[in-house]
Parts: sequence; C-alpha cells; structure tokens
Amino acid sequence: MTHDSLTQGLIAQIQDLKPVHPIGRVTRVEAGMVHVSGLAKLARIGDLITLHRTGPPLPGEVLQLDGNTLILLPESAPDGVALGDRASLEPPGQIAPSQAWIGRIIDPMGQPIDGRPLLRGAQPKPLRAAPPPAAERRVLGARLSTGLAVMNTLLPVVRGQRIGLFAGSGVGKSSLLGHLAQHMSADIVVIAMIGERGRELRHFIEDVLGPQGLSRAVVVSATSDQSPLLRRRCAWTAMAVAEYFRDQGNQVLLLADSITRFAEAHREVAVAAGEAPVLRGYPPSTAHMIMSLCERAGPGGPGQGDITAVFSVLVAGSDMDEPVADILRGVLDGHIILDRSIAERGRYPAIDLLRSVSRSLPAAASDSENKLIAQARTILSTYDRNAMMIQAGLYTQGTDPDVDTALQLWPELDAFLARPETQSINDSFNRLGVILKRARPR
Repeated sequence: MTHDSLTQGLIAQIQDLKPVHPIGRVTRVEAGMVHVSGLAKLARIGDLITLHRTGPPLPGEVLQLDGNTLILLPESAPDGVALGDRASLEPPGQIAPSQAWIGRIIDPMGQPIDGRPLLRGAQPKPLRAAPPPAAERRVLGARLSTGLAVMNTLLPVVRGQRIGLFAGSGVGKSSLLGHLAQHMSADIVVIAMIGERGRELRHFIEDVLGPQGLSRAVVVSATSDQSPLLRRRCAWTAMAVAEYFRDQGNQVLLLADSITRFAEAHREVAVAAGEAPVLRGYPPSTAHMIMSLCERAGPGGPGQGDITAVFSVLVAGSDMDEPVADILRGVLDGHIILDRSIAERGRYPAIDLLRSVSRSLPAAASDSENKLIAQARTILSTYDRNAMMIQAGLYTQGTDPDVDTALQLWPELDAFLARPETQSINDSFNRLGVILKRARPR
C-alpha cells in the first residue's frame, strides 16, 4: 500500500467519524422484530440501527416504517433487549474498497476477518448501485482463457459475460470455481462466499484457491451461521467491490457462491418484513432482487472495465425448474450444468456439455472453430442417445456409421472435457481438431 493511499484511507476514516448520533428507544419486541421510536423521521428502509442492550451491541436493519415507529430485524436473536434500550442510527449502507483489499478476506461490512488491520478507501460505494446505462454499455468482449480445454472451446467465456454454474452439493462446484479463480484471465478476482460452512472458508482459501489465487483476489465471506441480513449483504458487498475495480478500468472476474443462498437469505428477510412466500416458498421480490444483482455485472460503460461473472446455483435433485435456477437462466448469458452421475464415474469437472450453453457463440469463435464445436456436440449427442443400447451390448458395429464414429471417439472426447489447459485457446482447439480427425471416413 502506497503512502498516499494510506494517508487517504486514514483521512476518509477520520472524516467518517461523527460526534453526534441520533438516538431512539426500544418500545416493543415481538416475534424477533424490534420496534423503535424517535428515529422514524430520520431513518430509511435498509438503514442500519445498533441496539445498545445488556451485553454486546446488536446491529439490525430497518424493514418497515410505521408512523413514528420503525421496525427492524436484528442480526441475531434479541436476547437481552429491554424496553427503553437506546438505539442509534448508523451511517448509510456503503462500502469503501481500495487497492489494499487485494489479497484480503473481509466480511460483508468491509471488516477484515484474516487477522490483519484494513483501512477503508477514500471513496465509498453504495451497496445497491444501479448498473451502467444500458445504451452506453459495450458489447461482449474478447474470448478469455480459462485453464480448462472445454471452456476454451465448446463453452467459451468472453469479457463481460455472465454465466450460471448449476450443481447439486458435492459435485465439484467449489473446485471448479477455485480453478477459475486461479487460471481464468482477469486483472482482479472478487469471490463472494455466501452462506458457506465456517470450515469451508479456510479450506477454500488454503487448498482450493491457494496463495497464487489469493494474491489477485478479494474474498467476501458470510458463513451459514450468520444472520440472513449479512448473508444477503455479502453478495451486494462483493458486487460493490467488483464495481470499484471495474470503474478503474480493470477486467474483473466475479465468482458468487451461491445465488441460491442469497435468495434464501432474502426470503427470510422479506417474509419477516411481511411479504407472502408465494413463489414455491419465495416472496415475489426474489426475482427482481436476483435480476438487479446480476444486471450490475457485465460490460462496463465508457472508460470502464468489465465484470465477467460466474454465479453458482444449488439445484436439489437436478431440478432446473426450481425458482432460483429458472430466474437465473433467463437473465444470464449461458449456463454450465454439473451432473452428479458424471462426477460419480470420476470425471472432473463433471460438466454435462449437452445441457450446457454459452450464449457467446457463435460470435466468440471463427467459422472453422464453430464447425469443430458443432461436430463435437453432434458426436457426443449421438453417443448419449444410444448410450443405453451400447452399454447393454445390443449395438452391433457397422449398423450405423454415426454411432460407430461416436463409439470410437467418445472416450477421447470425454477425456478432453476434463483436460486442464496450460497453453492457449488455440492449443485447445488444435487438440480438439486432432481428436475429430480420427473419425472413420463415411
């Protein structure tokens, strides 16, 4: 951290100190919600309130305003809160990133959780900002190297693309995200770990991400035991950090794990605020909440970089029609599906290519590359349609030339889908072309 940035951070932190804080009083505690009087004319929906109870202070968020009373949801059970306790209004929900945040692990409030001090930046960023104006945003950019042969060729990712990663638990989702964080082309990587298990954070940082990956990353974490307010805020904080680096002209890779837990956290907050859970258990505002978050990623405007985003989704029982998966598929630029049956036979990443789509195609590839992609998909599709008959020994070679070709090339193509790529995108296409040239002439 340079001397100037350190000075600016100190000045911003000092300027943020307020000698006077508006104070209200607790008037009612009911069903986990706390009613406070005296602040209704100053507070707004979404503002933070600190309850000064017996014991440590208890933060909360304003969910409703009712006359002279505001109703807030505390971050934990309101144990120790009594009538007449003081309630102080905190500064608006903002985050102030800086270059010093690279290589650090923070919580949704912007506080370090890696045991080292961290100064705020000079310019605060709103947690729920608007995306760049639609008419001023650039189109999708150049193809990105991912470190995986399949995503370099058959499922390309380009600058500013937003793609969904759909998987059940234990299918290799976190490992794939860690690989992308280490190897995918980007200036800065921002990782949102929303609602993960506490032990999973250290495992991901040390074993999956590693020192090399962390050296260019900012990790924002809210564990599963924390309140829905913090788990929901985790996604907003990570997006605000990504927008800070994007506005400086950087190419940013945002990895959010997972949007399902973000939606579940929003459901808890929205239901507490009085919304009805009408969308298979989710409130009506869930769709807008997810879409407004995703829309902030993507290509930037004039003078800005791009945010290339990978949003993971937990799909129970491979149900791609459950609400969160269905909402995301409609707003993203493609989706990658991890299949448990593929993982169980030992192929990682367990990408189901035939159910996965990149909407950057065909523009992201040349005519010759698109021909290779179409040929590979046709061969894999032919094998998939006839797999049961082949595995049961009911197919006789020579009956169908297309099935013969699929039977011949499937082992190599399947291995190609799991191949790491240490060279360039062109090398990945060259390897794919060598495999497809082995097809028996018809």
